[in-house]
Amino acid sequence: MPRHQKDLRILLLQIRHETRTRLEEYESFVNYSTLTESQIDILNVFDTPMFSMDVIKGYDALFVGGASEASVLEPEKYPFVPVAQDLLLYCIEQDIPVFASCFGFQLAVMALGGEIIHQEKDFEMGTIPICLTEAATEDPLLHDTPNNFLAVAVHQQKALHTPKGCTALAYTDACCHSFRVTEKPFWSFQFHPEVDKQRLIERLTVFKEKYTEDDTHLESVLTAAAETPESNRLVKKFVQRILLNA
Repeated sequence: MPRHQKDLRILLLQIRHETRTRLEEYESFVNYSTLTESQIDILNVFDTPMFSMDVIKGYDALFVGGASEASVLEPEKYPFVPVAQDLLLYCIEQDIPVFASCFGFQLAVMALGGEIIHQEKDFEMGTIPICLTEAATEDPLLHDTPNNFLAVAVHQQKALHTPKGCTALAYTDACCHSFRVTEKPFWSFQFHPEVDKQRLIERLTVFKEKYTEDDTHLESVLTAAAETPESNRLVKKFVQRILLNA
């Protein structure tokens, strides 16, 4: 394990097609991890849908981002879905630390035998309060995060239950929002720890036709959006507490 932050190397598994969103997601992970651009490499599955487990060799951890142009429920349309799930399982087996956000959360649920369901309307969107479970009070990442903290969430797929072999950490009335694979350095979040209010505004504006009914609906969501500092701190906590054991 590296002793200094400057020695860390991270692989970002990216599921983005739209050019601006590719860049802003990468910049967000760089910013909130407090790493440099040279420390985070990208494997974008739209460019490289098939890959071997060797892609993770030489890296200290895997970040997994979100997706607005793919679905874990359509592997026949998106052939990288089962390959990405295999990579997550490989990381679990090899004790390679993983920090998975949104689409990464959904990949993990299905890879671990859980169920993801689709919600066409009235899905969570914007900055929402996240509740913590009792187990979160002992969790390395979440133990000092206040209950009902705000986080960015925009998702039409969700998991109602935590997969077997995992510890539930966070939830809303609508769904499970975070779990850890028990006794493994693997954390997943249905919300977006790497996304802040400004990025939410940018992203929803790009994908407004997918997520909102019209410009009035978009404006109402963006007007209600708030800053999400506690959520955003989780990426740095993962780097410091898990990768550097600090």
